[in-house]
Amino acid sequence: MLKQLLGRRITLLALIGASVALLILPPFASSYVVELLTQMLIWAIVAMSLDILMGYTGMPSFGHATYMGLSAYSTAILITRYHGSFAGAMVFGVLFAAFAAALFGLLALRAKGHYFLLITMALGMVVWGLANRWVSFTNGDNGIVDIIRPTLGSSLSLKDSLNFYYFTLFFFIIILGLMVRIIQSPFGQTLVGIRESESRMRVLGYNVWLHKYLTFIITGAISGFSGVLWAFYNGFVSPMDVDVFFSLEALLMVAFGGPGTLFGAILGAGVIVFIKNFVSVYVHRWMMIMGLLFILTVFYTPEGIYGYLKRVLGKYQEE
Repeated sequence: MLKQLLGRRITLLALIGASVALLILPPFASSYVVELLTQMLIWAIVAMSLDILMGYTGMPSFGHATYMGLSAYSTAILITRYHGSFAGAMVFGVLFAAFAAALFGLLALRAKGHYFLLITMALGMVVWGLANRWVSFTNGDNGIVDIIRPTLGSSLSLKDSLNFYYFTLFFFIIILGLMVRIIQSPFGQTLVGIRESESRMRVLGYNVWLHKYLTFIITGAISGFSGVLWAFYNGFVSPMDVDVFFSLEALLMVAFGGPGTLFGAILGAGVIVFIKNFVSVYVHRWMMIMGLLFILTVFYTPEGIYGYLKRVLGKYQEE
């Protein structure tokens, strides 16, 4: 009980501190830092959605960021070719990602364990291949450009990096609250039970496959929402956005931050985005550093940074 209370107190203090920093500090930071924080928030949404699938349900995926890329492509095509509205692009991007997750889930959930990982990776590679080869629709390696950020109302232009940052932060908070509600609901508790023992949940009368399938769709839709933000953030979409490496990067964020803890996924996203942007400036082979970081995490802190901090502080409190 003491450890649980301590963990909750640490989480609450960390969330309050992070929230204050995210709200107050950006206006005083450089435009580069604001852009970096925006990127961190977008990737944190992806990482949290993957954490529900991986950390809470026990289904690690090598293709989760594919839904982010598919949503980014659908947004880009709707905006640049059909001159759709900003709100319409957001809704369509999320629905398209949910549809893709529903379709892929029917295939992926037929397997378990390593085979599930391989199928999700294979599906992601299929999407990457289509993005490269379907040139008439995706422009191939050239990608889709000129995704212009709109102006909300009469004066709030999202072209301004600070405005777009607060716009992203607003939706990040909403999605975080939504995912917390999902986890705390009976549905979320059922997912934890499935992670611990599928056979036990079946005996208790739960439809395990349906719960996993719905989770697959919900998390795909949330990842798709980040894809809409990603398209407007970059103003450009290319096959790189559906590359399997993006999904591995999201997996690393969850593993590094701490599976089964939304705050751990947020922390992992922040650290990995920081490493990716800062270390790559000074080290050409920065991907090797990320790989080494993943290996060290698996061997020495399998519970992630957040879990490690709670364990260390718990021991300190006992002493």
